Amino acid sequence: MAGTVRRAVLAPYDKTGIPDLARALHAMGWQIISTGRTAGVVRDAGVPVTEVAEFTGSPEMFGGRVKTLHPKVHGGILYRRGLAEDEAEAQQYDIPNIDLVAGNLYPFFETVTTGNPTLAEALEQIDIGGPAMIRSAAKNHPWVLPIIDPTDYDAVIEALRAAQGDPGGVDAAVRRRLAAKAFQHVAHYDTAIAEYLREPGELFPQQLTVAMTRREELRYGENPHQRGAFYTLDSVRTPVEGIGAFDQHHGRAMSYVNILDADAAFNVVCDFDEPAMAIIKHTNPACFAAGEEAGGVAALYERALTEGDFVSAYGGIVATNRVVDMAFASALREVRSPSDGATRMFYEIVIAPGYEPEALEHLKKKSADLRILTAPIGSPRADRVEVRGVRSGMLVENADVSQDATWNVVSERQPSAAELADLKIAWVICKHVKSNAVAFVKDRVLIGMGAGQPNRVGSAELCKAQAGERAQGAVAATDALIPFPDTVEVCASAGCTVVAHTGGSIRDDESVAAANRLGVTLIVTGVRHFRH
Repeated sequence: MAGTVRRAVLAPYDKTGIPDLARALHAMGWQIISTGRTAGVVRDAGVPVTEVAEFTGSPEMFGGRVKTLHPKVHGGILYRRGLAEDEAEAQQYDIPNIDLVAGNLYPFFETVTTGNPTLAEALEQIDIGGPAMIRSAAKNHPWVLPIIDPTDYDAVIEALRAAQGDPGGVDAAVRRRLAAKAFQHVAHYDTAIAEYLREPGELFPQQLTVAMTRREELRYGENPHQRGAFYTLDSVRTPVEGIGAFDQHHGRAMSYVNILDADAAFNVVCDFDEPAMAIIKHTNPACFAAGEEAGGVAALYERALTEGDFVSAYGGIVATNRVVDMAFASALREVRSPSDGATRMFYEIVIAPGYEPEALEHLKKKSADLRILTAPIGSPRADRVEVRGVRSGMLVENADVSQDATWNVVSERQPSAAELADLKIAWVICKHVKSNAVAFVKDRVLIGMGAGQPNRVGSAELCKAQAGERAQGAVAATDALIPFPDTVEVCASAGCTVVAHTGGSIRDDESVAAANRLGVTLIVTGVRHFRH
């Protein structure tokens, strides 16, 4: 080896923990090499420090853009200890060993996601020397310790003490974990830069990486024998909002299915500008109501529950796009039986954009397990990308945020204004129901829902059975074209007066004829809303 003195380069943007790390390394006899502000922090901690320019014999250049890009730095990190050829070259070119690199990168993500920086300002936050050193140290991790996270400093110090200051004596699994974390840190950083530099409309580049940060490990995955974790998407184009930015005030830790269902519930109500209330079961809306009610969201909740599928609502997720007030909180905690104090309905989660303080405290008393979440509504109809995993691959698409429809009446009967108002609600709800979707709506309340069936007539039959006599005068919407007139016939037999579908089947004329024969309105929207 070129030398027996141990050396560390300390050059992180985040200076958290650097004084203690420098003191600990100095106490073990290490030489500290640093740059700019970090050198000042080390010096203020009472630890001798060698500036990089002094170490390399080369001044910093171009406003600090070139500091650590030097053979003495990268050679000292990268040469292979114990390999005769590398040892000889290190001695020949006077390359001292560097055995630890502590670094993290300029705040590019924070810069481009706050304010409105110019391109020049953004480019100045692209770190070059930092990633190069981190990657070099991570590549040579059998001998060099790469540390990008200040929370790892204490563990590394303890490991070095146990190894009597020899980084090669630190457990190989620890060194490998640090290296993996270092490469991931740089990859995450580069992903943000690439996304920023792409044209905003370029959603599907030839090569794509997605940057995410683990928010928490979940209680379990889709089933208790599966593990699960929740990551937030770190996008420079799409702000973190909705379920990605939830805050939990009360209740048990979240599971995979809890996150999935809460996302589905909140997405439904956020698709409406008017007050909306949804109760979700297995990502499908079991109960839904929208519109202004004299009793506020509490009255809207009562309508959604009592006029919808109240049986399926049990154990579901309640979501609203309005602040939860005391009246609504009281309705959620309504006592079913004074003798045992049990509430009328059991819910897993309540999610809303906010809570009045007394309402929040009241809900906390509902049960120890009820999860109470807030989430920002944000811009639910802004264009965004969704990613879905399949075996050995990922599907990427822009989210279905459309509410467009042509409302082209192709039947003899014309719809009333009230029917059209209900139909627009049914059409939006179909976006959030698993295909093949059919939704019955009456007086702005979801009274029947059919989801996930192999054909639309099966979904329509489910709606008919669920709605019963309430379907008289209701409207029906489905997420795609109706290939045969049987779906129109089932909806009409249930009592629906209007049916809407995408249109485009080679048998559309048969459905139009059936609508005219049965005296119902048939509307073609020209838009499809499959959700698999």
